[in-house]
Amino acid sequence: MPRLSDSMEEGTILKWLKDSGDDVSRGEPLAEIETDKATLTYESDAAGVLEIVAPAGETLPIGSVIARLDGGNGASAAAEPAPTAAEEEPETRDAPEPPASPEPPAASAPAPPAAPAMQGGRVKASPVARRLAREHNVDLHQVTGTGPGGRIVKDDVEQAAKSPRPQPSAEPPADTPAQTPDPAPEQPDAGAPPPAPTTVAETGTAKGDVTVQELTRVQGLIARRMAESRATIPSFELRTEIDMDACVALRKELKALGGDAPVPSYNDMVVKASALALREFPRANGSYRDARFELYSRVNVGVAVAAADSLVVPTVFDADRKSLREIARDTRALAERVRAGAVTPPELSGGTFTVSNLGMYGVTDFTAVINPPQAAILAVGALAPRAVVGDDGELVARDTMNVTLACDHRILYGAEAAEFLARIRALLERPLALAF
Repeated sequence: MPRLSDSMEEGTILKWLKDSGDDVSRGEPLAEIETDKATLTYESDAAGVLEIVAPAGETLPIGSVIARLDGGNGASAAAEPAPTAAEEEPETRDAPEPPASPEPPAASAPAPPAAPAMQGGRVKASPVARRLAREHNVDLHQVTGTGPGGRIVKDDVEQAAKSPRPQPSAEPPADTPAQTPDPAPEQPDAGAPPPAPTTVAETGTAKGDVTVQELTRVQGLIARRMAESRATIPSFELRTEIDMDACVALRKELKALGGDAPVPSYNDMVVKASALALREFPRANGSYRDARFELYSRVNVGVAVAAADSLVVPTVFDADRKSLREIARDTRALAERVRAGAVTPPELSGGTFTVSNLGMYGVTDFTAVINPPQAAILAVGALAPRAVVGDDGELVARDTMNVTLACDHRILYGAEAAEFLARIRALLERPLALAF
């Protein structure tokens, strides 16, 4: 299993693009692998005849053998010994089985033809196999795994679903304690209508039917990182309102100029203003690590993009040195690749600061969660005309926008954070410097 991102610890083989016995050339696509950040195509680093070790659906830690190339020169997997069942991998760290539908202990299950692989009291099975088992009401304790170390894989569950299953007995044997019934409904009488297919994990409760959804790898990563942020970062927030009239006028002028370059959005202007301010406030562009400050020479601004059922933050590198139109071109290209599932690990790494904008949803202001180990994140609300007091004391309508800066108090203190936010506001209220 290759390391395909800087924070990757394990990967899931979604699909093999070659079969065992196929000749493979160096650089030829071998498999689609889901990492903690994206789904990527892994290319062979050597030539040879492919022998697949880990089937599709398997989740393995980095360094585990997933295939061998016989006859290849320098094929890394071919030189490694096959891992033992105990060394092969820990139990996958995907979402745990729902507590409302526990699997019965192995002692109470009928003896299968061959005992399935167990680890820590649980059946070893891939995430895909577990999902299929729930969909088809297959008891994993009665399935024999054919994957590495006896792990149950997708094909095993599909075969078990096609095979006839024994009817549950009316009551447990005298020497066996009563067990919690399986969530799958019992076989109905011959004259009763068949029940509708269901994926609920619990029925008959005050909450109604409960449907359990497993997290994707990206959703699991987001959950862990956000929990880490809240648990370990002593944060505080600063809020301000920005007069965006000058930015509105600037965007109209840039749009009138035309040309092939994209017209910068207001969020692009926020990215550029933040980048220029970060250059002046090094701690805002740094991190707190192990009782030390890490200050970065490059200003790389992450832009939060909503993807399918997740949030992805691609990076605009050297945003302080790029023109406003270059930033506009980069952010559009990155957003398109995120939504197409084609963003690469390098484009998701290296961020030193993040901008999160929910203004397009009509949100006026909010507080974003700091993306560790960054020192701060800027939450941007909707730009809208609001009544303000003009220079002559009269109420006038002006385009304003609320922003909230969340800061790690270990590296960014109150006064410096206030000056940093004031600098962003000043750049946006007089945005001529952003146009270059």
